[in-house]
Parts: sequence; structure tokens; C-alpha cells
Amino acid sequence: MLLNLALGLLVMVLCLLVQSLIVVFCIQFYAGRGETVDSPTIGSTLRLISTVMTLLVLGNFLQISIWGGLFMYLGEFHDFTTAAYHSAVNFATLGYGDIVMSEEHRILGPMQAVNGVLMVGVSTAVVMSALQNALKRTYEARQNEGS
Repeated sequence: MLLNLALGLLVMVLCLLVQSLIVVFCIQFYAGRGETVDSPTIGSTLRLISTVMTLLVLGNFLQISIWGGLFMYLGEFHDFTTAAYHSAVNFATLGYGDIVMSEEHRILGPMQAVNGVLMVGVSTAVVMSALQNALKRTYEARQNEGS
């Protein structure tokens, strides 16, 4: 049990590191496109926000893969596809229950669910912050254009 908790916490920290790197990259990417969000056209702004969102989702998929790799390492699954599917179900807190882990490692499922809620929450916060900022700047550009 303690080994599972230690492994789970280690992977959670690794996922936090991955999420942090992705967030920093997304912020730099967004900040480097000031001319896009200062444009009076909404289409370019939405494309920029969509790109930020896609990068964050890819980061979440990377974290799902890391957890799936742990499940493979522990011998819970024999193929990565099943491990990744089970990991995604945990990460998204769906809880289908069609695939379950052994009693020995099942504490990792709820640990991953907590990790997923936190990391998806961070992704949501970044997208919403960028969207609010972009819409404000686009609105201001439209106001300045009309003056």
C-alpha cells in the first residue's frame, strides 16, 4: 500500500511538472501573439485560443500516457492501448468500471482521478484566462477602430 502511494505521488508530481511546462509554454505562445489578440477580428482570436486549448489537451494526453506507462510497469495491463484507455477513464473521472485494476494497485485509480481533476482544472483556468484577456483586447481594438 505504501509503495503504491509513493508511486502515485511520484507520478502526480511528474504530471504537475509536465502541466507546469505546458502552461508556461502556452502563456509564452499567447503572449507572443499580441498582434492577434489586439486585432478587431474575432476569428484570429478564436484560432489563437483554440491553439492554446489544443496544446493543453495534448499535455493532458501526455499525462494520461505517463499514468498508463505506470500501469504497464506494474503489470496491470499487457498492452498500452488498454492501459491508456483505463488511464483516460481515471484521469477524466468517468469511472466506467469496464476495466478494473487488481486489488493490489487499485488505490492508484482514485489517485489518478484526483490528479486529473487538478490538471484539467489548471488547463481550464489557463484557457478561460486567455479567452477573457483576448476578448477584452479584441473588444478594445474594435472600440479604437471605431473612434
